[in-house]
Amino acid sequence: MSNNKRGLEGKMKLTSYDELFGEENTNEIVDTTSGQSVQKLEGQVVELALDDLVPFDGHPFKVVDDEKMEETVDSIRENGVLVPIMVRHAKYIKDKLKYEIISGHRRCHASKLAGKETIPAIIKECTNYEAIVAMVDANIQRDDISISEKVKAYSMKYKALKHQGTQGGGSSLQAMSEASGENRKTIQRYLRLSFLTDDLLALVDEKKLGIGQGIDLSYLKREEQESVTMYIVTSKKPMSLQQSAMLKELSQKGALTSYHIVQGIIDGVIERVYSQNYAMRKRLNGEVEKVSEYQVPEFMKIQQ
Repeated sequence: MSNNKRGLEGKMKLTSYDELFGEENTNEIVDTTSGQSVQKLEGQVVELALDDLVPFDGHPFKVVDDEKMEETVDSIRENGVLVPIMVRHAKYIKDKLKYEIISGHRRCHASKLAGKETIPAIIKECTNYEAIVAMVDANIQRDDISISEKVKAYSMKYKALKHQGTQGGGSSLQAMSEASGENRKTIQRYLRLSFLTDDLLALVDEKKLGIGQGIDLSYLKREEQESVTMYIVTSKKPMSLQQSAMLKELSQKGALTSYHIVQGIIDGVIERVYSQNYAMRKRLNGEVEKVSEYQVPEFMKIQQ
């Protein structure tokens, strides 16, 4: 870094983090001697110290030390980082300005493993919501993203777009569809999965629970989801769409309130009763007001 750059940095000060990244991002970097605005570095490629970078808050994409990471490390060791990362001014930590990574978390990690001390970066000044949209758009089309990563990323972007309002006259879902290349229905399904607990979402990632079943279970209360998770893990049995649909229906009608009901469905007991007993099926379809009055078969009752 030249003496002129060091001298300039010594004269610069930034407004507080809240002011800089509030809804009205109008603050500027100011020369403390003259009080005049200093030309921002936005859009320019600069070398930043890796130690001055912090991960994006709530970053949904995993950085894994796998074979692809090893290939990235080897490439950076030999050729350097060819595509600059994107960052924004973040905050002071122990009087040191840190930059928040918007895109390029894997490249940063690989650079550290390759023994690098700096990385090329483009500084982008933006609000929290703009940063979320940019972060998701930069990663969402990767082919190695898990279902849970997509779920969390789409959820973050959807909330950001809703806060900003409609994009170009279209809906948030339409804007997301155009940016990702996935249709609106698919994105809606991912957004619905965001209501699953992390444990159930992990089962979807592991293909121990289907996406359709996961969507049904997303309508269950948190404590009910935790109970279902326990039985899926302990029973090691796959759940059918009919079973998950019944769980959803019973939960919405207030009948899914005890472990023996959950266990009965996971074990297929309620499924058989549901299929064979027309009177109970009529009740499940809403022809009685108090679903809690179901007559649970004696062989299903847990001894107190």
